[in-house]
Order: sequence, then structure tokens, then C-alpha cells
Amino acid sequence: MKGLNVLCAFLGGAAVGAAVGILFAPEKGEDTRSKIAEILRKKGITLKGIDMDNLVDEISAELKNEVKD
Repeated sequence: MKGLNVLCAFLGGAAVGAAVGILFAPEKGEDTRSKIAEILRKKGITLKGIDMDNLVDEISAELKNEVKD
């Protein structure tokens, strides 16, 4: 069970790290959002433009809250 917790923590950290890297990359937001949408499409997930904006806003807000803590 402990090994599973370590694996989950590692995967969670990797996901947050990837999100931070993408969101703070020195590219235009529009280009970054297009890349995210393409990755999601390849995985069979489709989002409308407004849904993508909401997702990015939610991730940004969470990251800002974690930085403040």
C-alpha cells in the first residue's frame, strides 16, 4: 500500500510540474492552449474553446494558491 501512495504522489507531482511548465512557458497563451487541446484530442478528449479557457483558468488559480501557501 505504501508503494502505491508513493507512486500516486510521484504521478501527481509530475502532473503539477508539467502544468506549471506549460503555463509559464515563454509562448503566447493561444499557442499553449492549442498545444494542450491537441494533446487532449489525441487522448480522445475534446473541449470547446470556452471549456479550454475554463480549464486553464482553474489550473492557473490552483497554482497561484499553491505558490501563496
